[in-house]
Amino acid sequence: METTSNSMDKKFIDRTVFFTSLGCSKNLVDAQVMLGHMGLNGFQVVFEPNEAEVIVVNTCSFIEAAKQESVDTILELADYKEEDNGVCKALVVSGCMAQRYAKELEENLPEVDMFIGTGEYHKIVPLLKALEENKLEKKSFVEIPRFIHTEFDPRMNTSPFYTAWLKISEGCNRNCTFCIIPTLRGRLRSRTVESLVKEAQTLSETGVRELNLISQDLSDYGVDLDENNNLFNLLSGLETVEGVDWVRLFYFYPDELTDEVIEKMATSSKVCKYLDMPVQHFSDYVLKRMNRKITGEKIMERIQKIRSRIPGIVLRTSIIVGFPGESEADFEKLLEGIKEARFNHLGIFRYSDEEGTPAFRLKEKVDQATIDERFDRLFEVQKEIARELNEEFLGQTIDVLVEGTHEDTDLLIVGRHFGQAPDIDGKVIINDLGDVELKEGDLVKVEITDVLDFDLVGKVVTIN
Repeated sequence: METTSNSMDKKFIDRTVFFTSLGCSKNLVDAQVMLGHMGLNGFQVVFEPNEAEVIVVNTCSFIEAAKQESVDTILELADYKEEDNGVCKALVVSGCMAQRYAKELEENLPEVDMFIGTGEYHKIVPLLKALEENKLEKKSFVEIPRFIHTEFDPRMNTSPFYTAWLKISEGCNRNCTFCIIPTLRGRLRSRTVESLVKEAQTLSETGVRELNLISQDLSDYGVDLDENNNLFNLLSGLETVEGVDWVRLFYFYPDELTDEVIEKMATSSKVCKYLDMPVQHFSDYVLKRMNRKITGEKIMERIQKIRSRIPGIVLRTSIIVGFPGESEADFEKLLEGIKEARFNHLGIFRYSDEEGTPAFRLKEKVDQATIDERFDRLFEVQKEIARELNEEFLGQTIDVLVEGTHEDTDLLIVGRHFGQAPDIDGKVIINDLGDVELKEGDLVKVEITDVLDFDLVGKVVTIN
């Protein structure tokens, strides 16, 4: 398809870009790599869309709500192509929604100048150059995803300077029946230990003290590479990076957790005693329909083993309620499992049909009212568990990474301890600084004096 805009309309005189990234942290890393490439090629990031000649929306389409948010954001930002509203000459849509629905989006969103899939995002600069020169013969650039960035790709860390997401692999070889990710992100592609340690060193030089390891499936890391590229060796390598105090693990499936990695977490001074371990359910029947290769009993055995070897470990998980075929008895097994496992943090998702997934075709759908009722019951159970586990911190003095002033008042400082991940877990609210002056990125010792449902309250003891 020939681009319909004339070349004079596309000249990027000031080369300014406004970027918004929706969805998960993995998508955010892709956005940061795109910004890195654009920054090297003279684009300046602006924080108001009316100042941007290029607007990029990095989309999510994991669930229906995410798709709707992506479309709403695209339509909202398309207004800045109007002369009275802004100076936008190019509206670009990238990420999972572009990968999944490029053809339909082309037809329904003529305002968009270009669509870039999840495996082509590193090409954004030459594609923009071709658009500027009116040389694009099509709008969509979507292929089977095969790319993963390395330490040689520029990256602009848009997170607070003291923290960063480190994407160790891309894609997924699991075929959970509810998940569209393998279709959107492709098969597993791991980065080497050497590549990741080098990127970690680069991030540390910019002030990063906290690395959060992410992928679609952390537990499969390295299976597509040689035997030296495995999670144990990666963690050992990251421990050597000066300036990094915390390394935190996400999306580690319970069926692949090895004794070696458990031992590393138990003994390391840098690998946080924190594990994000998505279990999804405890009913064997539901787990089988999800195509999870584990039973509820085995999941519980792993949790008990981890807690036994690593006392005080903070566990996070994800649960789906209302999966097709989930009976009241299945839900009761889920409730019992949650009560026994006692996760510190729990992400609860209401099941929703996603076209293109095997679960979409499963019978015995659970009605929305039942899903909502089960969600509420599970939420209330978890709220009590979280508060009880937080109370175990009372009187303890713990390291806290300072994030800045409280959103409601400058009189309070907020931060996070090792068991609180950015954006998704609770906070430590500091209401007594003593005579210490704190700034973002400081690591301080805080005595916990009070407990809220999901947050802790404390006073500064000393700065590290």
